[in-house]
Amino acid sequence: MADQRNCVVAVDGSEHSDYAFDWYYKQVHREGDHVVLVYIPELNDMLHSSRWSNSVYVFDRDVMEAMLREEQERIKADLEVFAQKLKDHGLGGKVKSVMASKPGEGIIKAAEEEHADLIVVGSRGKGTLRRTFVGSVSDYIVHHSHVPVFVCKHPHKHVHPEETH
Repeated sequence: MADQRNCVVAVDGSEHSDYAFDWYYKQVHREGDHVVLVYIPELNDMLHSSRWSNSVYVFDRDVMEAMLREEQERIKADLEVFAQKLKDHGLGGKVKSVMASKPGEGIIKAAEEEHADLIVVGSRGKGTLRRTFVGSVSDYIVHHSHVPVFVCKHPHKHVHPEETH
């Protein structure tokens, strides 16, 4: 049997990350791989909550604690779904949640911590114009990773050039 590979697969619950996971499983996975599903939760949902709309400088400890609890529960539920995905496919590995302001940085950090041999990430398929201004998580990972990166484009979910304006 070949040496164990550490394979990082970025997940966020989207169709794009589901496709990337399935692609990894069907095309790249080898017996004995240690799979690390890396999840970067988006914490800014809490910051943009409607609860803040009329409270510019009001700090309500109870509201903040309730929002943080809700956020922790949501993250925990997401992690359980991802762990079940590993189990359903009979894969050895783990799910890792990484707090990062930028998903690309979090995925690179996790890959380094896990001594990844490869990274698999989905692509949202943003058009060229949008990617130029917004940036792309997959672009960031490709340019900052020290290991091979597979960027999986969903064959039925990509943006056509005429849709980018």
